[in-house]
Amino acid sequence: MQSIKRWLACLTSLLIIGSFAINISYAADITAEPPNALIIGDSISIGYTPKASVQRPVEPTWESMAANYRVPQWFVDGKFGVWMHWGISSAADENRPNDGSHYGRRMYGPNNSENSRQQNMNTVLTAWHTERYGHPSEFGYEDLVPLFKAEKWDPDALVKFFKDNGARFIMPVATHHDNFDMYDSSHPWNSVDMGPRRDTLKEWKAAAYRHGLKFGVSTHLYWSPRFFKSARKYQSPGTLEAKLFNMQFDPQNYSSQDSWNQHWYDRSWEIIEKYDPDMFNNDSPYPTIKDGKGLGVKLFSDFINRDLTQNSGEQTTVLSFKNAKQNKAAFTYNLERGSAAQIKPHPWMWATDLSGGWFYRKGARNRMSIPVMVGNAVDAISKNGVVMMNVALRGDGTLPDNQAAYLIAFGEFLRVNGEGIYGTRPWKIFGEGPLTMKDGRQGENHENFSQKDVRFTQKDGVLYAFVLAPPTEDILIDSLAVGGLLDREIASIGLMGSSEEIQWQRSTNGLAIQLPSELPGKIVNGFRLQLKQTDSELTQ
Repeated sequence: MQSIKRWLACLTSLLIIGSFAINISYAADITAEPPNALIIGDSISIGYTPKASVQRPVEPTWESMAANYRVPQWFVDGKFGVWMHWGISSAADENRPNDGSHYGRRMYGPNNSENSRQQNMNTVLTAWHTERYGHPSEFGYEDLVPLFKAEKWDPDALVKFFKDNGARFIMPVATHHDNFDMYDSSHPWNSVDMGPRRDTLKEWKAAAYRHGLKFGVSTHLYWSPRFFKSARKYQSPGTLEAKLFNMQFDPQNYSSQDSWNQHWYDRSWEIIEKYDPDMFNNDSPYPTIKDGKGLGVKLFSDFINRDLTQNSGEQTTVLSFKNAKQNKAAFTYNLERGSAAQIKPHPWMWATDLSGGWFYRKGARNRMSIPVMVGNAVDAISKNGVVMMNVALRGDGTLPDNQAAYLIAFGEFLRVNGEGIYGTRPWKIFGEGPLTMKDGRQGENHENFSQKDVRFTQKDGVLYAFVLAPPTEDILIDSLAVGGLLDREIASIGLMGSSEEIQWQRSTNGLAIQLPSELPGKIVNGFRLQLKQTDSELTQ
């Protein structure tokens, strides 16, 4: 039966290739499918580059992964997705003190391996939990599961809202560090057998596909044995609860424990086999070649090979994780809550959190303002990045208004400027301006942009210039001076979202654009620079 399915998959792929069509026009409709952009003009060899199909299996080595990993075009064209953190801790009392999104770890008291700030957070939460629910020995993390009901969760409405505000893909958390699976799992602690009693991955995927979005999954499982280190003193081996708290694994040395590494592989592969995701994000470490028999790179290469087998050698899936030391050609780097200082040679992902705490807590606040969020997103895209915004649902499955406001604002930006975002690629430089972005994970920008901060993208002979704050005077873009980086003439300049005739002048001092009478963008405004065709292009 499996061989028949593979044969049909191959036949379908051949038929699709045989009837390949090219988009020749694209409007800024953020609910439409992204274009298959062809890059012409002042481009650099960066980002998505079509390559030949892989003809043989990818070997379970980092060298083979780097040589064969291809980022699919849907990902680099789509630019924007929504990540969803949701689970048991979402249903804990919303007025709880700060738990750093690790309620299950911190409620059991201080951990001597943590710094004083972390230990103090644990102490405060343990005292609060004891007063609110009872001592952890009497009311443990497992006792929160019945409170997680998802009684108002409507995945179809949520996915529609995400799409209406520009998202091209979604990525729910399948398993967080707390070892609770949000799907129909072989592991007994899962959302089908307890809690909501719903297969949330299945429902998220169905909603995504109904609305034409790609579907990813995120697993954070590898941290799990150490996550509940402080809880172990209250557990009894051989019980159902012992499986939630990983009593069968060493909380200190699990990374070199064969049984744990195989367990991690099997649980991860089950997600891939059962839910066939378009994207697999491993948001934690993985078994290394040295200590884990290479089961990490084996899972990742198996994931890619499975996709290649089903799609006639063409990669259609995305693999992402956060290992800054690994060759970025071998996967898509998740630069979580960080930024890039320059254009990256490989597509990467800027993952940020809109809730202020990854998991829902009423008192959590996002320290990044909405205008800064929009500017940071454009900055990432100008540097070959893809944007992933996390939302934290309440335990009942609803989205808080303060988080929705960020998505609505970004959706408003995309409705006006989508043509300069979807399907674009970086230009020769990312832009210019006084605000300096750090390079690396964590420490994402919280500072306001100014009208001097400009970012570039390009597509189909058009250079897009985004001004990252509402201008109050004429705009001067130094890097577009005559004799500079832009070695082609500008035919015309338009302001996206406006029919106003834009007045401009280009000289050796830069490109000067007269302040428009009205600005369609409340936060960021994008200018469309149509470049004159070269003689060779005119004769094609």
